Amino acid sequence: MAVSNDRSALRSPQKAKRLHFSTLPSPLNSIGHISISASLDDSLRFLHTYLNDAAEKNEPLHEILIPMLENSLRYKDTKNGGQSMVLLNWLFQDDFLFRAIATDLAKVISTKDDRFIALGWCTLVRALLDHETAMTQFPMNGIMERYSDLLKMLSSCIPYLSHIVEKGSTLQEGHELPSRLAISAADCFLALTEALTKNAKVASNKPKLSDSNAPKRQLTLVAIDSGDKKAKPVSESLVTSHMEMEYILWDHLEELICLVQKLLAWSRKSRSLHAKGLEQVLQWLREIKGHYRHFETGSKVIKSGALLLSSCWKHYGKLMHLEDQKFSHHYKELLDQYLAGIQLYAGGHPENKDGGAETRKFFLNCLCLLLGRFDRKKFETIVSEYGIRISHALLPQLRSCDDDVVDGIVCILKAVIFKPQSSGSSLTDTREVDAMLPLLIHLLDERDGTARAVVMLIAEYCLMSKDGHCLKEVLERLTSGNVQQRTNALDVISELICMSSDSKDKLSQLPWQDIANHLLERLEDEEIAIRKQTSTLLPMIDPSLVLPSLVHLIYSSDERLQSSASDACVGMLKYHSQNAEVICMLLDCLSTLSQSIDLQNTAGVVGSKFDSDRVLRLIPEWSKSVQSWDVLIGLLIEKMFAEPSNATIVKFLSYISEHLAEAADAVLSCVLLHAKRREEIDENSFSGQECQTYRSDDSEKMQQTLFEHLCPLLIIRMLPLRCMDNFSIKAFSRYTLSISILNKFADLKT
Repeated sequence: MAVSNDRSALRSPQKAKRLHFSTLPSPLNSIGHISISASLDDSLRFLHTYLNDAAEKNEPLHEILIPMLENSLRYKDTKNGGQSMVLLNWLFQDDFLFRAIATDLAKVISTKDDRFIALGWCTLVRALLDHETAMTQFPMNGIMERYSDLLKMLSSCIPYLSHIVEKGSTLQEGHELPSRLAISAADCFLALTEALTKNAKVASNKPKLSDSNAPKRQLTLVAIDSGDKKAKPVSESLVTSHMEMEYILWDHLEELICLVQKLLAWSRKSRSLHAKGLEQVLQWLREIKGHYRHFETGSKVIKSGALLLSSCWKHYGKLMHLEDQKFSHHYKELLDQYLAGIQLYAGGHPENKDGGAETRKFFLNCLCLLLGRFDRKKFETIVSEYGIRISHALLPQLRSCDDDVVDGIVCILKAVIFKPQSSGSSLTDTREVDAMLPLLIHLLDERDGTARAVVMLIAEYCLMSKDGHCLKEVLERLTSGNVQQRTNALDVISELICMSSDSKDKLSQLPWQDIANHLLERLEDEEIAIRKQTSTLLPMIDPSLVLPSLVHLIYSSDERLQSSASDACVGMLKYHSQNAEVICMLLDCLSTLSQSIDLQNTAGVVGSKFDSDRVLRLIPEWSKSVQSWDVLIGLLIEKMFAEPSNATIVKFLSYISEHLAEAADAVLSCVLLHAKRREEIDENSFSGQECQTYRSDDSEKMQQTLFEHLCPLLIIRMLPLRCMDNFSIKAFSRYTLSISILNKFADLKT
């Protein structure tokens, strides 16, 4: 490994051995609050001389940096974790050494193909970027003085971090999960880009160690003073302007998009609200890229785009971290800030002509990212404290004309009102929601953006509620005389049905028969839009609950109802185009209806003669949606063999004769197999019975047997002649012989 080689090179000479020991944790751990032991002082002087010589000769400093990376990783989040930081802070006070070390540090991530080194690099660099909160008792003046230049040098590593993030996923059960290194690289990426948004103006008027005119000074590490510390003016030669930082961030816009894409993929499974915020940020980044791509670099338009990106990313980057132990200390401040921003721009900020729509969307995105970070227990704690305030701030925003705003608000309200629930679980405590239900139901009275948003909330509540009271309210509105109420109620049912289609358990706790009956009534609604939507929804419900009624309604005397029922029936067949049981159910419904004793008394049926073609004429439209006839042919032919006297089935097969030809091999195979079975049955049934007389009660049995023999011939007759090329002549001859024997028996019977 690269680490082992670096260590051996470091230990070989006596000089390198002393240097290695000077960087180990033990000497640094012996630093006092005010003074340093003489041995450590000598080691540090030696280290400074060694690094200065290596830098002047342009020699790589990996032998020094890699042990620091190991130390940072090994003692991460411990008291010893800041030792490398303390040493680098001291070395950075020399401008010449700073540039040499920072340059080589940036090269490590691109030249060392070692996951352990990369992990240590991300840990140390993130600590350098967050030096203000470093776990050390010593001031980080050296890092602060060089922060802007350090940031500029490290920003060249963004493409390498992006590559680590891009390749750091594993796929489990259809979801992407990040590796340990990918998490660390993503957080380092975020810390680096977030730092680019800060106006880092720090200073130093201290003499440089490399300056030959600088006075000799004792190498000591002074403890943090409890008094006020003010930043000193920085040397102009080391200042990187804030605008330059923003341009650096702008140049890495493509990497930002790739990073957010990965964070979104990692969050979909377990952090849905956070994922919603990431979706909106990703969309915003892509819009920025598309809007500014045609302008020249350095133009005023690009400058405004860079400023916008920097201003927003300052918050977005902070909220996207995967690991941030300090986040819990300041989330309340951020939450207050975002809620205040939403309320401020709700009615239009006085200084913003467009009402602050984009600013309001920004605060909503931040709120999604913020609330979506917390686990279930922490989220419930936050909701108990901020839930009412969040609801009051967001509910008025449901009237926004921006779909993205409404969508984001609904996601937040769903999380706040219903709280995170396990998949398929019911609400155990509905008191808060029950109190809000009248208000939510009342919002269904109008056809606007608010109603569209409330539809999703009510559907979610109907899904999770045990008592069914909410669903009952919705179904009652389906029969309302108000068109808006009926339309919104139908939208709620639509959401429920879509949830059922996406659910593995099909949400069996819902009263689907009651829902189906109410939808069937809407097929004769006076509003064509409601009829069309109903015809689209009915096919998604269990066919056994809907199809018998649809077949009956097709024979209604009301042409409008007849047309809607026909559309729904075709939709049902297409939706289940590969399910032979559904088409068999349709044929059974037709057969039952045709066998009714008194068709005149059947509600809605016109005339006394049953016309099965009214339904069967829909079959060609369904047949176009069938992708594989081989799957259906066997069951359909077996049904005809099982009910040989059923004329409805024969008519049905005649409507799909061309498709039977497409699957001729399967058809002929079924026919020959049936013929062989019948031949064996006939041999057993008629053996030794030629001279016997037949009773009158055998007539019906003989007729049934004759139908069973004729069925295969009827099927063959429906096939085009081109399908007969591979048909077995021998089998056909034997089969027709058995039919002639049956005819003789039929003659004897008469």
